[in-house]
Amino acid sequence: MNSLESLAAFFGWCTLLNYGLLIFMSLIVMTMRGTMTSMHSRLFGVSEADLPRCYFKVLAHYQSLILAFSLAPYVALKLMA
Repeated sequence: MNSLESLAAFFGWCTLLNYGLLIFMSLIVMTMRGTMTSMHSRLFGVSEADLPRCYFKVLAHYQSLILAFSLAPYVALKLMA
């Protein structure tokens, strides 16, 4: 197997696993919002009104990182091959 092909496979699996984790985290946030907001509000001292925006920011930043560090290298390696 060529090293570019193995790197492309690595980044492909990283992208798939990261998007799976992103979907899982999104489902957890949607289904357990009440429990999570009260718990995180007490833990971190953030008001419960601000937490949904914080959750959205975390998920958006995670998606941006997936795009930059997993999907973009995968696409670049596939175009090179």
